[in-house]
Amino acid sequence: MAEKIIVFQGDSVTDCGRSRETDQPNCGLGGGYPGLIAARLLADHLDKELNVYNRGISGNRVVDLYARWKCDTLNLNPAVLSILIGVNDSWHEYSNRNGVEVPRYAQFYRMLLDWTLEKLPEVKLVLCEPFVLEFGFITPEWVAEMKERQEVVRGLAAEYGAVFVPLQQMLIEAAKKAGAPEKILGDGVHPTLLGHQLIADAWLKAAGNLI
Repeated sequence: MAEKIIVFQGDSVTDCGRSRETDQPNCGLGGGYPGLIAARLLADHLDKELNVYNRGISGNRVVDLYARWKCDTLNLNPAVLSILIGVNDSWHEYSNRNGVEVPRYAQFYRMLLDWTLEKLPEVKLVLCEPFVLEFGFITPEWVAEMKERQEVVRGLAAEYGAVFVPLQQMLIEAAKKAGAPEKILGDGVHPTLLGHQLIADAWLKAAGNLI
């Protein structure tokens, strides 16, 4: 039975308390969408040897991904690679003037994809739309900047033939239906358990056929 490796990369939304104590696949995946996706895929594909890794790190910007890309992504030799990055590239600017402006975000994201396809030409890419909900400390300026990052990711997905996972509008609609945005994203950025399930469902709908 051929092994198929799936790697999730990103920041705290992906990290979500994942373990640093084990390098074993399908273990310590955290309490967020990667673990929910892995559980569904493993149950649905009992006849396949799926090995899932979560390599998200809280606080990461796209430049932080680039710095650790070889050891935390390329060396795992994924068949499917999922990336969700962008909110900290804004957050770090608003909090301590250490963000990554949109053009440089696009530049480094493109560098990640080029490097990945150079080393892993057969990999299937899944690019997840970064998101926020406007409440609490998430201001209209955040939302406007996030829209620019979303356009970058959507464009890169089209250019590189990657699966694009749309999340922003789905989360807006879920927040309206739930009657309160904090039921979906607790602080406007970090998903609740419900939010993670919605993200996992969207990922499976968009990219589940890659498995």
